[in-house]
Amino acid sequence: MGMIHYYNVEDGEFFVFDEFLICQIAEGVSVTPGHSEILNQVIKKHFLGKDLVYISNRVNSYSVDPLTYVEVEHIPNLIAIAMVPDDDVMRKNAEYERNFYDKPYEIFNNLSQAIEWSHRMINDHVLG
Repeated sequence: MGMIHYYNVEDGEFFVFDEFLICQIAEGVSVTPGHSEILNQVIKKHFLGKDLVYISNRVNSYSVDPLTYVEVEHIPNLIAIAMVPDDDVMRKNAEYERNFYDKPYEIFNNLSQAIEWSHRMINDHVLG
């Protein structure tokens, strides 16, 4: 389960693995629907023809326009989102954002739990 690729982009970082990718947005960024274009490019390059789970490792403070989830939801092979908030404020934001995403969306206390859930989501989706 080694990392396949690493991207350091203007607004954050992507860590690409076989079945999931981890994103860490930079401090102070305002994530808008336009940010989904970068995500889409990474997914098309590394996950063509296979499902994946997006893990947001929220170690920095930033804001998200909830309409971003409407855009991201249209990525067909993105089957679920996992959030790993660093504090209570980030957790409350993640709980609010959940209302704008209709696919599986879970919040975890640590990255290990999110990765385990990602593997289950992929396996269940393949078998389902």
